[in-house]
Amino acid sequence: MSNKTEKLLSLLGGQPVIPVLKIARATDAVPLARALARGGLRVIEITLRTPEALEAVRRVAGEVEDAIVGAGTILSARQFEEAAAAGSKFIVSPGLTRELLAAGQASEVPLLPGAITPGEIMTAREAGLDFLKFFPAEQAGGAAFLKALASPLADIRFCPTGGVSAKNAMDYLSLPNVVCVGGSWVAPDDLVAAGKWDAIEALAREASTLRHN
Repeated sequence: MSNKTEKLLSLLGGQPVIPVLKIARATDAVPLARALARGGLRVIEITLRTPEALEAVRRVAGEVEDAIVGAGTILSARQFEEAAAAGSKFIVSPGLTRELLAAGQASEVPLLPGAITPGEIMTAREAGLDFLKFFPAEQAGGAAFLKALASPLADIRFCPTGGVSAKNAMDYLSLPNVVCVGGSWVAPDDLVAAGKWDAIEALAREASTLRHN
């Protein structure tokens, strides 16, 4: 196990659900992160899918001591570097390219890249990456597909994301090769837009009780 895998596991391994957040307004970032942390989900991923995402990362990193913020939907080395400079403690990508791999190797911030097929997973493994994002999880075959990978690729662990919900999270968390899942259901867009932080805290608290069988 590499040092960066150990770092990722120390960040993500103690939390069953990693909130995957699309933040339209940077002003929502701090109260949202605080609500999730109060509910037991301290580690969050803010996706770079909105113009204010980097500012949201910056605010959470600087103002919410209880939160550990990472950046997701990282597609290039430039985005990797910008997210790391904004205070991201980990970087998540939907896939793995040579450029991203080089950026990850050059940085102290660990990379969690996406991989779906056995070939992609083996390529990541050859590069020394043995903790991967499985994305988009449901669309790529879901828990049954990941279960089938557990024996031939026994040393690889995953964080499935994409289509994971409160209803099917335990299908993934019950697998031996799954460390945690990523999900957006703990912070629905309508609750964030309305500033219903207590409701989000309640969803986070419920999600934080999920554990491996």
